[in-house]
Amino acid sequence: MNFESLESVSIDEYIHMISLKTAVLLGCSLSVGAICANAPKSDSDHLYEFGKNLGIAFQLQDDILGAYGDAEKFGKQVGGDILSNKKTFLLITALEQAKGETAIELKNWIQSKSFDAEKKVTAVKQIFDSLSIRSQAEAAMNSFFVTAMKHLEAINLPSAKKELLTDFAEKLMVRDR
Repeated sequence: MNFESLESVSIDEYIHMISLKTAVLLGCSLSVGAICANAPKSDSDHLYEFGKNLGIAFQLQDDILGAYGDAEKFGKQVGGDILSNKKTFLLITALEQAKGETAIELKNWIQSKSFDAEKKVTAVKQIFDSLSIRSQAEAAMNSFFVTAMKHLEAINLPSAKKELLTDFAEKLMVRDR
């Protein structure tokens, strides 16, 4: 919550924040399971990294769905993050990359206290689209997912024994849009 009051946030700081939020909880849960099962430390470490990277990918997907998802399928108000100026991967990336008139327009929408909600969401999404923010967020999400899966693959077990976690990861990342 303190994160939201910061004036300026970098992508690295954002990734660190979401790591401390959802990601380490997932990673720790998986690692503790391995420890309880007397798994080798390397497997426990790989399970932690699997969960942490999967958690980051999940949160990045949540950011994307928050702007571009189908409200009925997603279960949240689409555009809500935009309306509240929530520091998501999308907004932070747009603020870092916007130049000239685009930067001015984005900052005006962020600073505005009185606005038409639909117009703000549409305008900010148009800025995101003009900067290819969604595809950048999807690329980052996919990168963390691939890293997670590499850690899962590195665990010293037959693939059949990892199938449950593979299925879990894939289902987590294929939420309806």
